[in-house]
Amino acid sequence: MSPTFGKCYDPNGTTYGIPTFQWRFAPDGYATRRQLRARGLRPGGQTVAAQVMRRSRRRKAGVLVTYLYRIDRAKPVRPMTPAKWAAHAKAMAARRTCPNCRTDAGYCIPTSLGMCVTCAYPEEQCTP
Repeated sequence: MSPTFGKCYDPNGTTYGIPTFQWRFAPDGYATRRQLRARGLRPGGQTVAAQVMRRSRRRKAGVLVTYLYRIDRAKPVRPMTPAKWAAHAKAMAARRTCPNCRTDAGYCIPTSLGMCVTCAYPEEQCTP
């Protein structure tokens, strides 16, 4: 067993308090939030059951930690209500509306510009 693997492998939870596994070596029955969502599930109030650790040069602490949840305790995702759909549509319309010309641009306004491309670069829109 390599030293790196040994630091990230603690199936009993004696070192970190919860079972810890090396990247891609978690046993079946556990999933991340994204993996649960892909299956149409959510954690549903359960606590973190385990974690996956991997070395990372980008992180200040030197490790990347991902939390795992039990699949058998997960609950189905709540369906969207009509009010939530309406709020989502209103928010998306606000992201597409240019604050300068007040028109629907047909795409989400880039936050770097803060306005539609036509208003941001009016000189390039003129035909010679």
